[in-house]
Amino acid sequence: MKFIINGGKHLSGEISVRGFKNSATPIIAATILNKGKTVLNNIPRIGDVLTMLDILKSCGSKYKWLGEYEIEIDNSEFDPENINQDLVKKIRSSALLIGPILARFKKIKIAVPGGCHIGARPLDTHLEAFMDLGAKIYFNDKLGIYDISLKETTGSKVILKEISVTATENLLMFATDNNLEIRLAACEPHVVDLCNFLIKTGSSITGIGTNFLVIKKRTEATAKNISHTIINDPIEAGTFAVLAAATKSNILIKNCDLDFLDAPIMKLKDFGVSFEIKNNSILINGKSSSLRATKIQTLPYPGFPTDLQAPFGVLATQSRGSSLIFDIMYEGRLKYIGELKKMGADAVVLDPHRAIINGPSVLEGAEIESLDLRAGATLVIAALLAKGKSIIGGIEQIDRGYEKLDERLIKLGADIKRAD
Repeated sequence: MKFIINGGKHLSGEISVRGFKNSATPIIAATILNKGKTVLNNIPRIGDVLTMLDILKSCGSKYKWLGEYEIEIDNSEFDPENINQDLVKKIRSSALLIGPILARFKKIKIAVPGGCHIGARPLDTHLEAFMDLGAKIYFNDKLGIYDISLKETTGSKVILKEISVTATENLLMFATDNNLEIRLAACEPHVVDLCNFLIKTGSSITGIGTNFLVIKKRTEATAKNISHTIINDPIEAGTFAVLAAATKSNILIKNCDLDFLDAPIMKLKDFGVSFEIKNNSILINGKSSSLRATKIQTLPYPGFPTDLQAPFGVLATQSRGSSLIFDIMYEGRLKYIGELKKMGADAVVLDPHRAIINGPSVLEGAEIESLDLRAGATLVIAALLAKGKSIIGGIEQIDRGYEKLDERLIKLGADIKRAD
């Protein structure tokens, strides 16, 4: 699939932020811990979420949509022996099944998870933590499947080798039925959301929002009827803000969880973007913005998120001066710059983690490829501000994290269509 975009237009109107993919997938995995029915609200209908639901369905999970963004999940008959490994290989989020399945069934066989190609993303941090707790792990190199079992927990404290979001989430879910301290834990918004969900299952968690979590196991793992609302997507909010600023458009972005947007909002100020905050909305005044270069450095939360590095990179192409990009987290996050250069961007990749973008540059339409989820959204922004026609291939990557992006942009006045 591909997008065909005729750029160079100023956009206008309103766009609403949907539920957070990075929150929905771990919480869907965490429903395995509840033998009753779980109702989740604000679930985005995107590729990764639908794949995660299909993985659970392959294990006997039953789910039904109660509304456009409301779903009921019943895992009373969940059986991990029947897990569809081909689906596991499609998304990185499938790694989040390890924690809850180990907690409930004491063993799991799972293929190497898939996902975006943004650099090395091994499961070492996850696996070493579980081994510290007494897990036995065998990897079948021929089949590409991990065989993990943990009959009896032998430790009560884990120090993560890096501040890993998914490792933190896996351990949080496992600790539902095991007393555990997690040090060097991640504290991203979706980790906080998962903690709040786990409390509803009976867990006791202290230190939420910090790098030191203490979990006390549930007194009993009874079946409960649980309801939870997923937080709104701060990455989508930041992406739309860049879209408006880069295309010099005035756009109102609604349903923003502003508490999770401190670093992106400060970076908008650094770039000279004119905006107003109204209640839970951000009004970007792209027409009156005077963009200037600045430094973009990613950090674990509450620092600037790596998932917004690429969109802000395209904003740098329209800003006066030289912007330094330093992504400390993934060595594959800068591949999108090669695609921007095809469009006329003045940029130099210094090494796998650093690049310099000089602006402002006049971008021209080109045939480009969506290399990963965030790069794909970035190239859509570039194509919308560029002169002429752009063809973006591999948009399946974009669909994994942005629901019906083309339809929502058309409502803002974008000339974009989907084609085979």
